[in-house]
Amino acid sequence: QVQLVESGGGLVQAGGSLRLSCAASGSIFRINAMGWYRQAPGKQRELVAVITSGGTTNYADSVKGRFTISRDNARNTAYLRMNSLKPEDTAVYYCNADIRVGVLVASSNYWGQGTQVTVSS
Repeated sequence: QVQLVESGGGLVQAGGSLRLSCAASGSIFRINAMGWYRQAPGKQRELVAVITSGGTTNYADSVKGRFTISRDNARNTAYLRMNSLKPEDTAVYYCNADIRVGVLVASSNYWGQGTQVTVSS
């Protein structure tokens, strides 16, 4: 059983910062890519940032230069540092990871439960 648990969301004023964490636990052989998605009310879930096991990153245009994704492979944890937050960043943020649970098992996609980020103007 694999679990992804997010933390670090909350209420912040525009221009402020938050850091989200996503800890993977359970029977994990290897974690491939880890990413953050977000979903605002009435909108589709969208990719925010992704990081490969080797550290290659990719960002949505709307967050480039403001958000930084990182990971600690020893701790099976990914982070999202969010600076210069804007009201339009308000959403539920979800962690996503591509995880193999065994050497002969194909990877599967896992989601966290989400953490609310609210940016006030």
